[in-house]
Amino acid sequence: MTFSFKKAALAAGLVFAASTASAKSIVEIASEDERFSTLVAAVSAAGLVETLSGPGPFTVYAPVNDAFAALPEGTVEDLLLRENQDQLVSVLTYHVDDRALSASDFAEGANFYQPVNTAERLCIDASSAGVTITDSTGEAANVIVANIEADNGIIHVIDKVLLPGARPACH
Repeated sequence: MTFSFKKAALAAGLVFAASTASAKSIVEIASEDERFSTLVAAVSAAGLVETLSGPGPFTVYAPVNDAFAALPEGTVEDLLLRENQDQLVSVLTYHVDDRALSASDFAEGANFYQPVNTAERLCIDASSAGVTITDSTGEAANVIVANIEADNGIIHVIDKVLLPGARPACH
């Protein structure tokens, strides 16, 4: 009898731990991770903190600080200026899908996905080698960490800032 009671208590503890493990929003998770300090500053400057802290669901393709640093000199500083807020919102919403998509949800091969920035498309290529995301400039980002679960969606960490452009994302 004691053995089954312990198993039941252990099972209840595991269920509780699992249900509280992702009790943070996408913004809270990003804010607590130094790799995303530039992204968090951009989200704040764009006025998107409340939205991305909301119920979602969202999938965020989150560039690390090094991805922002790889942009041409002065790009991040220019985007953070108040007069460029619309452009910053456009870039950031290109990194967000309004569904919770885990890496296993991406269809194998190269497929179009519609981000929240509905004027643009992303080409997400899933294979046994991993997931890459090509933007409409033709440049590809690698998903370097997949499936960080938040209570309002999923974060996929990427190594490049996705930029809207003139060409179709999938070629």
